[in-house]
Amino acid sequence: MKGIKITFLGTGTSQGVPVIACNCAVCISQDKRDTRTRTSILVETEKTRLIIDTGPDFRQQCLREKFTKLDAVVFTHEHKDHIAGLDEVRAFNFINKMVMPVYATAQVYKALQREFAYIFSDDKYPGIPQIEVIEFDQEKFSIGDITIEPINVKHYMMNVKAFRINNFAYVTDANLIEESERAKLKNLDVLVLNSLRREPHISHFTFTEAIEVVKELNPKKAYFTHISHQLGLHEDVNKELPDNIELAFDGLQIVI
Repeated sequence: MKGIKITFLGTGTSQGVPVIACNCAVCISQDKRDTRTRTSILVETEKTRLIIDTGPDFRQQCLREKFTKLDAVVFTHEHKDHIAGLDEVRAFNFINKMVMPVYATAQVYKALQREFAYIFSDDKYPGIPQIEVIEFDQEKFSIGDITIEPINVKHYMMNVKAFRINNFAYVTDANLIEESERAKLKNLDVLVLNSLRREPHISHFTFTEAIEVVKELNPKKAYFTHISHQLGLHEDVNKELPDNIELAFDGLQIVI
C-alpha cells in the first residue's frame, strides 16, 4: 500500500442510523450505506495504524473491519459518541502486548478522567485498559510515519480539533471554522466534513453549509460524514451533490 489509506469506520451522528424506534425511510432502508455507526476513521500506512475517535460502536467497527493491530488513538473532542468505546482498547493491550498511546487535548483528558475514572485510579483493577495519555494542542505531532496537524474548529461553544495529514483533512462536529484555521485547509486532495441534516442546527454544518465550505476550500474531492437520518437516503442525496462531493458510508476506503 502506497500513501495513506482511510477507512470510514462510522459515518453517523450521535444516535447512529437507524435511530431507535424510528420507522422513517432511511431507518428502514435495505441499502447498507444507510446504516451508519458513530463517526470514526482508521488512518493507516504500511507501518502505522491509528484511529480517530472511539465511539460507542468501536468494538463492532473493529470486528467488521477485522483489524488486529492498532498503534494509537487520537481524539477530536470529548462528547460521548466520540469517546465511549475507549474501554475496548483492552483487546489491543492483550493481543499487541502494548500500552495504548491516547492523544488528547487537556480538555479531553479531563473528560476521560471523569468518564473512565477506573482507568486512572491509583487502585488498578485487574484487566482495565492500559493507556498512556499524550497531550497535544496547537503543534504538529507524529505517530510512527504519520504527521498530524491539529486545526481548531467550533462545535457551537465547544473547542474541537480537526486534523490535517498530508493533503487529507478530517473535520467532524463543527459549525464554525475561523478564517485563520480555514487557511490550513487549502490545497487538499481530500476533505472530510460533517454534514448533519438540511435544517439549521446549533452545532453542526447543514447540508447546504457544508457544500459552501467545500466550494470555498476547493479540495479535489470531499466526503460528508456525521450524517443523520434526517438528511435522506444515501442514493438520493448523492445525486444532489456537485461532482467532487460524495456522502461517505461505513466501510468506505480511500487511498491518498
